[in-house]
Amino acid sequence: MLVYVINKKEEPLMPCSPAKARRLLKEGKAKVVKRTPFTIQLLYGSSGYKQEVTLGIDAGSKTVGLSATTDKKELFSGELMLRNDIVRLIADKKMYRAARRQRKSRYRKARFNNRKIDKGWLAPSIQHKIQTHLTIVDRLHKILPITNIIVETASFDIQKIKNPDIQGVNYQQGEQLGFWNVREYVLFRDGHKCKGKKDCKNKILNVHHIESRKTGGNAPNNLITLCEECHKDYHSGKLKFNLKRGSSFKDATFMGVMRWAFYDKLKELYPNVKMTYGYITKNTRIKNNLPKGHRVDALCITGNSNIERLYNWFYMKKVRRHNRKTHRAKILKGGKRKLNQAPYEVLGFRLFDKVKYNNQECFIFARRETGQFCVRLLNGTKIRDGVNYKKLKLVEKRKGILFEAMT
Repeated sequence: MLVYVINKKEEPLMPCSPAKARRLLKEGKAKVVKRTPFTIQLLYGSSGYKQEVTLGIDAGSKTVGLSATTDKKELFSGELMLRNDIVRLIADKKMYRAARRQRKSRYRKARFNNRKIDKGWLAPSIQHKIQTHLTIVDRLHKILPITNIIVETASFDIQKIKNPDIQGVNYQQGEQLGFWNVREYVLFRDGHKCKGKKDCKNKILNVHHIESRKTGGNAPNNLITLCEECHKDYHSGKLKFNLKRGSSFKDATFMGVMRWAFYDKLKELYPNVKMTYGYITKNTRIKNNLPKGHRVDALCITGNSNIERLYNWFYMKKVRRHNRKTHRAKILKGGKRKLNQAPYEVLGFRLFDKVKYNNQECFIFARRETGQFCVRLLNGTKIRDGVNYKKLKLVEKRKGILFEAMT
């Protein structure tokens, strides 16, 4: 394990060994500024000796691989889990807003849809993930003297994924060319026939979501044609279908959108930013007989795969900072709704604080006012549910990105 070092001006220096860090702390020449990753700050003037450090980034929709290396050894290795609940939260907000508007201004006059979208606008879910990529890069720049950044952002051809043999005019035009909307295309695809009961003669057709609109969206492979009668019977529970949606291309679509947005933003913020491609990373990994993994791919991206690798690495997770939902959805007697806001602290602890329980470091995943907490590892592994707060020792206050050392 390495100890990261910054000087009096908070500029990053090359990391040192734990033994040297202990000596500096004991002699009063340094102080601890961060516990995870463990970082010390020198209390005396030192420009420090710096080497060329390359940061490799394996960008992703769910997991980001990170590796910082010199030409001799690896200085940082980790995997960051991104949030994937933004779409669900925005859908919930839309539902609550529509219900509130219906209750309070039911007969509001129609307005023109005159909202404008600025150039370069990105959906909130995509913007959040790109910003998380940028945040972790900024965090690493504060503890390591990074000189070069190499990023791999994959590009997916969804038409080829759906149909590897597609080519020519069919490839250029796509499957939905000539249709006014997705509903018209789905009805045409299903032959304007109900896919529910056999020999169904009801001519009034609906388009049914196999997965909920919130989960699966309005993609054609999540829609199927049902007659009005079958549609009502299915939702009332009188009729059951064994329906499965087609493959989801949500992650592939995200990578296609964020590819250049992330790369261009990096070039604005840092010098010496380069892009690489997945086939080069794969070839390097196979050539050096390395296991498949996001942090291993990031190591290959740096171009220094035949070096001394770190034994310890960091498992990181981006978590929600605040819950701004004011009231719960369930309406109580008298038309009142219970407040949803949890206390900022419960008996001195916040959600996702790092604590020590039975000499094991873990995180608080749930709190109760009675003092019984649920503690888990960062990957969700339950240590114990219902631990008394008096048995927990606070190790580190929660942050937007949580760190857990792995071996």
